Amino acid sequence: MADLSLLQKDLQEEIDGFGVDDYSSESDVIIIPSALDFVSQDEMLTPLGRLDKYASSENIFNRQMVARSLLDTLKEVSDDERDCIAVLERVSRLADDSEPTVRAELMEQVPHIAMFCQENRPSIPYAFSKYLLPIVVRYLADQNNQVRKTSQAALLVLLEQELIERYDVETKVCPVLVELTAPDSHDDVKTEAVAIMCKMATMVGKDITERLILPRFCEMCCDCRTFHVRKVCAANFGDICSVVGQQATEEMLLPRFFQLCSDNVWGVRKACAECFMAVSCATSQEVRRTKLSTLFINLISDPSRWVRQAAFQSLGPFIATFANPSSSGQFFKEEECKNAEDQNFAEEYSNGKNMDSEDILTHDVQSQTELLSLEDDVSDFAKTLETTKEDSNSVLVHYQNETCFQPEMTLRCTLSPEPSSETADETEQSFDDGSVTVPPAPALNSQENSLSEQELYNSFHFWRTPLPEIDIDLELQETAEILDSETQEGKQEVVASAYPNITMAKRRELEEMIENLEPHMDDPDVKAQVEVLSAALRASGLDPLEEATTGIDKLADCQSELRIKDQLNCKLIQDDTVPSLNNAVEDIVPQALLDQYLSMTDPSRAQTVDTEIAKHCAFSLPGVALTLGRQNWHCLKDTYETLASDMQWKVRRTLAFSIHELAVILGDQLTAGDLVPVFNGFLKDLDEVRIGVLKHLHDFLKLLHPDKRREYLYQLQEFLVTDNSRNWRFRAELAEQLILLLDLYTARDIYDYLRPIALSLCSDKVSSVRWISYKLVSDMVKKLSNAPSPTFVVDLMNELVERFCRCPKWSGRQAFVFICQTIIEDDCLPMDQFAEYLLPHLLHLASDRVPNVRVLLAKTLRQTLLEKEYFLICVSSYQEAVEQTIVALQMDNDSDVKYFASVHPASTKIAEDAMSTASSTY
Repeated sequence: MADLSLLQKDLQEEIDGFGVDDYSSESDVIIIPSALDFVSQDEMLTPLGRLDKYASSENIFNRQMVARSLLDTLKEVSDDERDCIAVLERVSRLADDSEPTVRAELMEQVPHIAMFCQENRPSIPYAFSKYLLPIVVRYLADQNNQVRKTSQAALLVLLEQELIERYDVETKVCPVLVELTAPDSHDDVKTEAVAIMCKMATMVGKDITERLILPRFCEMCCDCRTFHVRKVCAANFGDICSVVGQQATEEMLLPRFFQLCSDNVWGVRKACAECFMAVSCATSQEVRRTKLSTLFINLISDPSRWVRQAAFQSLGPFIATFANPSSSGQFFKEEECKNAEDQNFAEEYSNGKNMDSEDILTHDVQSQTELLSLEDDVSDFAKTLETTKEDSNSVLVHYQNETCFQPEMTLRCTLSPEPSSETADETEQSFDDGSVTVPPAPALNSQENSLSEQELYNSFHFWRTPLPEIDIDLELQETAEILDSETQEGKQEVVASAYPNITMAKRRELEEMIENLEPHMDDPDVKAQVEVLSAALRASGLDPLEEATTGIDKLADCQSELRIKDQLNCKLIQDDTVPSLNNAVEDIVPQALLDQYLSMTDPSRAQTVDTEIAKHCAFSLPGVALTLGRQNWHCLKDTYETLASDMQWKVRRTLAFSIHELAVILGDQLTAGDLVPVFNGFLKDLDEVRIGVLKHLHDFLKLLHPDKRREYLYQLQEFLVTDNSRNWRFRAELAEQLILLLDLYTARDIYDYLRPIALSLCSDKVSSVRWISYKLVSDMVKKLSNAPSPTFVVDLMNELVERFCRCPKWSGRQAFVFICQTIIEDDCLPMDQFAEYLLPHLLHLASDRVPNVRVLLAKTLRQTLLEKEYFLICVSSYQEAVEQTIVALQMDNDSDVKYFASVHPASTKIAEDAMSTASSTY
């Protein structure tokens, strides 16, 4: 009512201002203008005149309408630069409106006006920077919450669309935000300003963020006045880290992050747990292992259930950050992995590559380990002690010899896959905080026997053809004499004995590692690792003379244990077929983290942490498996089986959707042994679980051995049965997957097993299912037509005629036309075969009693069949029959049939017409 009275008042003012004639010269009648007179008057005004008229109105609604129409007004005057500037100047005056709704409405239009100004930049240069941007930044501190929120959204849109110049960001936007986060600023304004700073960091880049945003962000992380500011900082911590990079993260942000993780407000700690993975991704492997792991364990043990819940949800993703970022890819078949890794490693040594430890590709593409650095007191020792434990823990012994045994041969035990450089052939071993990163080791070819844990290399970076015979005793004697003489002369360092002293702290760490591994000494791989670590521990207490003696003795012992025939033709290969524990898992992922992850299936966790904790465990399991590598799958196998039998169908559904990805990670042998039984169980589960395996049925089956894959042909029919018959999307997905499965099976299997399913789907009650099934049948015809024997495709075409063309239901006959149309469009069959087996039956439908069938037939003949070169060039009885049929359809009693039989193919789109017809038949 108030607005109405104001409107009436304005109307009266307009009437008064209009200048009503008091009396006519010819009569005493008072003339009062109507509302139409005012409309016509507005139309007579210029765009600027209308803008000025309503912008100064006392009616709030009028001023809101002015704000909404600013863009239209600009478009009207876009040809005149002065008028555009005049409109923008009025925008600045409108920004001072006392009504918040007007200011909010104006701010909603700013991004659209800015886009217009950008597109018309030659006409109105610097218009946005001069007139609009100051309004946006001023509204960031507006007293009205709605206006502030609108301006914040507008600012982010402008930054995202790159409508703000970099100079303006540095000089106009960032200073205002920094000012709004001052200690004396209002809490709400400060919180909102911090949120804007965090969100805009990813848009403005590293340079501006580090110079103008990062210092104030660090201050806000320690804001003790209100926890809301700290919570916003914690929630956006990962984004800031990803922008500024590793150095700034570790030097400036991590100390603040540690403070936030121990904040006395649980909401702040919860926000830290939620962004933990993003923070971890911005740090080095050393920091991740030594600092963040301990910090994360504290969050998992937090007194607040909500913090623990968030931490467990982030546990799997955090573990995944320990994966080696330089992994080059995935090999599913072990022989593929062997060949590729053999070639790559040989090329590295033959070319003498000098590669960086942060970027090197690991020799096991499935191993997700990364090199770690140790303190200076063991850095030299790390250059001499290495192991060759990769995958099956085989050992490669290479002899470099032309006419005699090379004196430069050294004993090597590789704990980390650091490649050699051009100046030093030693491969560095890296420790960090007592953890040893042990990558999967190369296995020997099937014709070669597994060697010992130690590996002999020469000082060259290329391969030489070994001598056919070697006298071990003579070679050892010569080697000992040479090493002894060169040591006395100081001309050569005996690398195998160059053990530096290790601090007591490191000795204790090695002792603890050995104690942890001793319970698993029954495993030969673990036993070998314990021997290597024990050697390192013993060497740490030797003096230089004793070390040299020990190095020579160990060289002799190693050679005496190896058979010369097995040493001559060794190849460095990659074999992931052995799922044994070839290294301590804590070398890849800290054991405490892995233990916590494995405990997520404990029923007590659902009571004390989160009822859906098992689902979170299932969701991140492929990432954890990829990080640990297939050689450590046994650590996750029990957990996976527990999740696969979980009572909650959501947990099983999550596994079902990712089982094909896990199969790629594990390889064909582990997949056949451990995943296939789980897959079979999912096939008999609820529809909500079955849809997971169905959506990736092709992806999983293609990874199996052909014989194993063929066993599933008998189970495909079961997908036609669902818990709810109305679940038509399930059947549609089945049709999509069957199209992909055609490439995995033989013509006989397709005809015997896939054909009945496809024909059944063509008769589905839902048109969307039928439409996909027509494509399935046409692809099946194409597949069978390429088979050596023509029997299968001929029998299929005959069945199509009997089952659909002669179907008593008109929908079946229409389906036959659809199938023929798809076969023609996709060239699934040579036209001569189509003309022989299908065309006569297709033309027979011209006399069908149902118009819908004849309409589709007219479309198919006129717009699809006659477009084929076979019917345009070849003069045959089939061409004459087609022309006669079209003439008959052009004289049909139904107007639609006449139209589609006469219309030119270019005047309509066959696919759209066909789909509309298909939809109309349901």
